[in-house]
Amino acid sequence: MLDRLKLIEARYNEINELLSSPDIASDVKKLTELSKEQKSLEKIVTLFHEQQKLEASIPDLKEMKKSDDAEIAMMAEEELSEANKRLDELAEEIKILLLPKDPNDERNVLVEIKGAVGGDEANIFAGDLFRMYTRYAEKQGFSYQVYNSVEGTAGGFAQIELIVKGKGAYSLLKYESGSHRVQRVPVTES
Repeated sequence: MLDRLKLIEARYNEINELLSSPDIASDVKKLTELSKEQKSLEKIVTLFHEQQKLEASIPDLKEMKKSDDAEIAMMAEEELSEANKRLDELAEEIKILLLPKDPNDERNVLVEIKGAVGGDEANIFAGDLFRMYTRYAEKQGFSYQVYNSVEGTAGGFAQIELIVKGKGAYSLLKYESGSHRVQRVPVTES
């Protein structure tokens, strides 16, 4: 993994140099392509640099831990423990970032919610799902636009279709498919 991270860091540095080149600045297509690649590598490189700094600080912390001063030794022990914990977290974050990306992850997503079988209660649940997804989209900084809806007679929606717009919307919502079975005390019952 270390070799791969060093290659990514080298490519990131190469892209930075290319972006400052006058030849690239005049080629809008190439400039856009390199900027996107730079952005995709930036977080990995930042985490890699943080990992390297922590690893470099560990020998010093181990040395400080051997100090005759009990307070310094205790502080070094705490810092060493925190550094090791953060190194484990960084390793996991980097592993996830190195996984291959879905080319559609940055796209918008179309969400279709139907009440289907279940009558009024299913329509009420479809309305609850709609509110849940729209609140989630807003929290993520996405916008949404309803382009078709059929309201239910007791509330909610028999059918509603919306588009969630924003960078990364598809990556967060792509697994939200399928049918949901709801079993609860119906709101429609008195």
